[in-house]
Amino acid sequence: MTDRPVVTRFAPSPTGYLHIGGARTALFNWLYARARGGKFLLRIEDTDRARSTPEATEAIFRGLEWLGLDWDGEAISQASRADRHAAVARDMLSSGAAYKCFSTPDEIAAFRENARAEGRSTLFQSPWRDIPESEHPDAPFAIRVKAPREGETVIHDRVQGDVTIRNDQLDDMIVLRSDGTPVYMLAVVVDDHDMGVTHVIRGDDHLNNAARQMLVYNAMGWEVPVWAHIPLIHGEDGKKLSKRHGALGVEEWAAEGYPASAMRNYLARLGWSHGDEEFFTDEQAIEWFDLDGIRKAPARFDTKKLANLSGQHIAAKDDAALVAEIQQFLAITGQQMLTDVQQTGLHRAMYCLKDRARTYPELLDKAHFILASRPIERDEKSAQALDTVHIGILRELTPQLQNASWNRETLEGLLGSLAEAHNTKLGKLAAPLRAVLAGRTISPSIFDMMLVLGRDETVQRLTEATA
Repeated sequence: MTDRPVVTRFAPSPTGYLHIGGARTALFNWLYARARGGKFLLRIEDTDRARSTPEATEAIFRGLEWLGLDWDGEAISQASRADRHAAVARDMLSSGAAYKCFSTPDEIAAFRENARAEGRSTLFQSPWRDIPESEHPDAPFAIRVKAPREGETVIHDRVQGDVTIRNDQLDDMIVLRSDGTPVYMLAVVVDDHDMGVTHVIRGDDHLNNAARQMLVYNAMGWEVPVWAHIPLIHGEDGKKLSKRHGALGVEEWAAEGYPASAMRNYLARLGWSHGDEEFFTDEQAIEWFDLDGIRKAPARFDTKKLANLSGQHIAAKDDAALVAEIQQFLAITGQQMLTDVQQTGLHRAMYCLKDRARTYPELLDKAHFILASRPIERDEKSAQALDTVHIGILRELTPQLQNASWNRETLEGLLGSLAEAHNTKLGKLAAPLRAVLAGRTISPSIFDMMLVLGRDETVQRLTEATA
């Protein structure tokens, strides 16, 4: 590999949502390019016209945008480049690196059936490989690349190491079908070459494809990229990740309220490591990421670890940025957006909310006291805490709060004295006070709520509840 500027690519097929596995592949490519001042390109491999849909393409765009994986330039449609792919196949034919094959599908099927019956290799060896043009029939033909028949092909892989494949295990791959359409394996190589891709970082389910794709690189005299085939992601049970393991699409995790930064952090740790670091920022990931840190063994998706990292990311975020991300979460889930007043209150309350929330719904649940407006609706359990006795005690508290210094020490003193006067404990007053201020049994501390709400709002809620 010459010392060219790094160019990586993510090349999903638009047949569905952006899968967790695809998202991690995109992330690894993005990190590698960004760390080296290179380019990260996006190619939509939409040659399967029957299964590719514009909706799936849009879902891929949305998933990448939510993850914060920005690509350079415009996304490229593979299908739009079919003429270029076909031209390369004809170039290989002209140079003698490929040949016309007139074998029909029925003939190929019959060959394989006989080979199976006789216990021979079913690898099809075309009889047309060395037949001169003068003996060709006037009939439809496919173009096949000439694979070497002897020796070995070595894939120098940055993750898997050197992988050796015997050349007698490689067939003369079709590059252009008899109807004139190029095959996917050709299109990938032509696109990667034309896009200047220097590093192909993709799932190890593509490892065998590398040997066949090298046939095209070699036939065209093109420089082979650096290969890096990364392990697949398994579920917690060690089996290939599937729907039975829960959410698979990136947008599903976004809708569940996980921060994109946490998902980037977690996906980076799936199959790659930097020492014992678990929690890290984008800047650190870009600085540290290297292909040498990728392990060969499949990674296991652990929802508990993701949730733990998610909580750490929420706690570490700037309060204003967190409010903005919550607005984005509400938008993508179709919920009512926060008003300016609610955003201001949420920002003010963030210090007592974000340290124990693992997702945005959890944080919003804890923030109910500041987002709700009077009259405060109480759930069944909190309403039970507001009995006649406690309503009487809280009536005594209301006038004392009107002229008190509004700080934690003073408020704790007032509530402590009131509890003592009624021969009870401060903790016994917490439940009815929560019912008044939040309408819930679970909330931040009563003192945090009072400080965030302010004197006027606290007094108003007490007055309404005890009237």
